[in-house]
Amino acid sequence: MTRWSPALFAALSLAACTPQAGPVVGPAPVTGRLERPIPYPVTPPAGHQRGVDRGTRTPTGAPGARYWQNRADYAIRARVLPAQKRLEGSQVITYTNNSPDALAQLHVDLTMNHHAPGVVRNEPAEVTGGVTLTRVAVGGQALSAGGNQGARYVVNGTRMVVTPAAPVQPGATARIEVDWSFTVPKEGAGGRMGWDADNLFFFAYWYPAMAVYDDVVGWHPDPFRGTAEFYADFGSYDITVEAPAQWVVFGTGALQNPHEVLAPAVLARYRAGIQSDTVVHVLTQADFGRATQPGQGGVLAWRFRADSVRDAAFSLTRESNWDATRTSVGDRDGDGRADHAAIHAFWRPSAPRWRHVARYEQHSIRFLSGYTGVPYPWPHMTAVEGQGIVGGGMEYPMMTLIGGYTAQGDSALYAVTAHELAHMWVPMIVNVDERRYSWMDEGMTTFHEAQARRDTFPGTTPELEDRASYLGTARAGAEGEIMRRSDFHYTAAAFGTASYPKPGTVFATLRGLLGEQTFNRAWTTFHDRWKFKHPYPWDFFNTVEEVAGEDLDWFWRTWFYETWTLDHAVASVTESGSGATIVVQDRGLAPMPARVTITRQDGGTQTVEVPVEEWLSGRRSATLTLPPGGGSPIVRVEVDAENAFPDMDRQNNVWTRP
Repeated sequence: MTRWSPALFAALSLAACTPQAGPVVGPAPVTGRLERPIPYPVTPPAGHQRGVDRGTRTPTGAPGARYWQNRADYAIRARVLPAQKRLEGSQVITYTNNSPDALAQLHVDLTMNHHAPGVVRNEPAEVTGGVTLTRVAVGGQALSAGGNQGARYVVNGTRMVVTPAAPVQPGATARIEVDWSFTVPKEGAGGRMGWDADNLFFFAYWYPAMAVYDDVVGWHPDPFRGTAEFYADFGSYDITVEAPAQWVVFGTGALQNPHEVLAPAVLARYRAGIQSDTVVHVLTQADFGRATQPGQGGVLAWRFRADSVRDAAFSLTRESNWDATRTSVGDRDGDGRADHAAIHAFWRPSAPRWRHVARYEQHSIRFLSGYTGVPYPWPHMTAVEGQGIVGGGMEYPMMTLIGGYTAQGDSALYAVTAHELAHMWVPMIVNVDERRYSWMDEGMTTFHEAQARRDTFPGTTPELEDRASYLGTARAGAEGEIMRRSDFHYTAAAFGTASYPKPGTVFATLRGLLGEQTFNRAWTTFHDRWKFKHPYPWDFFNTVEEVAGEDLDWFWRTWFYETWTLDHAVASVTESGSGATIVVQDRGLAPMPARVTITRQDGGTQTVEVPVEEWLSGRRSATLTLPPGGGSPIVRVEVDAENAFPDMDRQNNVWTRP
């Protein structure tokens, strides 16, 4: 393929008359007015620009020399009361202020207040009363609820604002203690946690969690409304879960005391499984009712520890099979040897397709460790079957909750497994703000899922499936801009398309534009730069531009800020003794290069590109002039023969000789 520069547009006279010359791209006649809208430059918001000015971010997309982020470390003790569908807990948060600002207030997310009466929601939810707070203290000083003066806390929906006796100074820590309880919704937090059939609980967004204070926005003020998801700082978790004997607990972090909680035979299989490359059945139906130690007073304490995670979740099961194995994640510690992560799958006999999920996890974690260039960093990855709680899937550090998928089929179950595990990279490692920019979270994950599916099922076309989904919404005139705030799309279809298939399609389009090698370098550079940090959209845009060496504002504006669509067409092909003339039209609003493949009767082909600059000049038509001496007659002309771009109407992409 030849890429033609704008300088060639005017070079039509001599070149077009020279038999040895290649094809020439010519402009349509100048009319004195623009024939189409022109994408204008992308300007980051003031907060992001302020970060660049202060050195926390850079114009090239890398974190700045003065980049900082705060940290929240948790020590939590929780008690599950299955019969009462109740969770009680107490916790200590050690919050470290790494910012240059004194923090007069501390913001805490109470996501379970999504189920409190009167809370603003984007979608229906079971009302169970929300979170009951029995004690809130900072630095050992108990705070009063409400009021306008002194040390206090105020709850407003899913957010609690804590005012300590004195501001938390830069470099200082605050010790926040909270005692709390809540009734467990059956399908909580928008179908992301809950219980089913009196043999399964899954706890997510279950503890008071620090909101994010960052260099771009400050305290993130956005409440949880049920649709847009989450944003949190990294930290460590020391969690103790008290549960009745014969309920098996598994969660984020390394299990610290398997010998104290698992029955001896189960413990032996557990230890064998996490060292095995083939699946070991740690629990089967024969073990139900005798999986654990008897406990003290019929209660066991399960202890988990995790570091460098932004959240924690855990499951509680008493009639689930448990499969264990391990998978390679590459060399994550730099010693030249392959490292491994344990793989676990918990599934009830009512979901028989789940017998394959441990192997699906093996492949997904191994493949994505290589594809992203960031080896999976944590000790295990665990999938829990949650039919009756969730229909699709939901992700948490080291944990995922996925439906049974009995009717959908094995390939669908693999796809959702790969998707949820891909979330371990975005947002669990590359820690984006899902509440505002769901496309970074779900769109990047949709793209990763497609790559894993292609690797598992060669010959399939998951990217084209995503494209078809996006184009269906676009043709219906029902899509919204990708960069629209996630909670404020007009319809569920607009939110879903802008979060999942459209950005997934746009990343594939970007790969087609830049070439696979350049795209892959940009993609892995972004993941490497922003692992365990907080990137914003403009950090991604700037990283790609730096790696590619191109100004791509026209691309970002077109695909992320607008709902313009692409429609190239071959308008006419004329041959004569003086050569051939091909007229290409841009009938859509999305400017993209038009790569034109010309096939002759003798089988010879050549490809020429109408560069995007032609459309950026405001024109809708470009002429390709081929000099005489090209050989046999032209029999076919096709725009985007590689099918790299999401053209709305591919029928007009092709001209064939009658």
